[in-house]
Amino acid sequence: MPSSRTLPRALLFAALLSVSSRHRAYAQAAPPASGAQAAQTPAATPSPNLAGIAHVAIRVADLDASVAFYEKLGFVRAFALSRDGKVYEAFIKINDRQFLELYPATEKDTQIGFLHLCFEGSNLQAAHDFYVAQGLTPKDVRTAGAGNLLFTMPGPATPTGPQNLEYTQYMPGSLHSKDFGQHLGGDRISEKLVGVTVASDDPAAARSFYLSKLGFVAAPGSKDMFKLPGAPWEMVQVVPDQPLRFKARILFSAEIAASQTALQKRGIAFTSTPDSVVVTDPDGNQIVLAPPMQ
Repeated sequence: MPSSRTLPRALLFAALLSVSSRHRAYAQAAPPASGAQAAQTPAATPSPNLAGIAHVAIRVADLDASVAFYEKLGFVRAFALSRDGKVYEAFIKINDRQFLELYPATEKDTQIGFLHLCFEGSNLQAAHDFYVAQGLTPKDVRTAGAGNLLFTMPGPATPTGPQNLEYTQYMPGSLHSKDFGQHLGGDRISEKLVGVTVASDDPAAARSFYLSKLGFVAAPGSKDMFKLPGAPWEMVQVVPDQPLRFKARILFSAEIAASQTALQKRGIAFTSTPDSVVVTDPDGNQIVLAPPMQ
């Protein structure tokens, strides 16, 4: 559980800045453009503008147990990637454009917890070119395993090394596009992911990186919360290494009273503050539920 000095302030700004249904209604209204439409989209000038948070990736000790936990919260495992008959990545659907990606621990990769954060771009090449102009070293845009465009690059220092920053663009024919309108659990504890907290070895350096290199915008009155560049009111928070360290803390938009009632009915343990409900998954990652801006 985060310290009382950290969580309430984070939730306060998240509630003030979190996306409401108005801000990302476009994201729920239509699937990615068809192949013909995508081909007709003109190349954009370099821009850091993003469409939102696409997913949070977490490595888990027991994939089946973690999937069962998130399904108890009302989310659905929409699809998965397998190799030699064994699942190595499961996609837990929050809405048509947001997912949790769960990776099982292996003999080679044993560290449980937060892996990376991925942002959606409406023109991935434009975002890539912007970062190149900023003197950063993103890898070339490529097609990833699920069929979407992707590029990655190193970010600020974290307890596990440089933060792995991912950027994706949903493409026609990808697993995500084919699943549009499906696997939307009717009893989801939340329908929107609005913020992610990342532990940093050097929060001041991370702040400078997000603001001066990535094009993020500082949240009013906060030194550690940064709004994504572009339209969506979604945020990244950077905190010192302790006490979060390897764990993920993910903020979802939800009404407190309704969340408490739903969790009680499902027999899911939680803690409450005046402005949040916190659930801990089997690996100690925190799911924070807080009201959206009215």
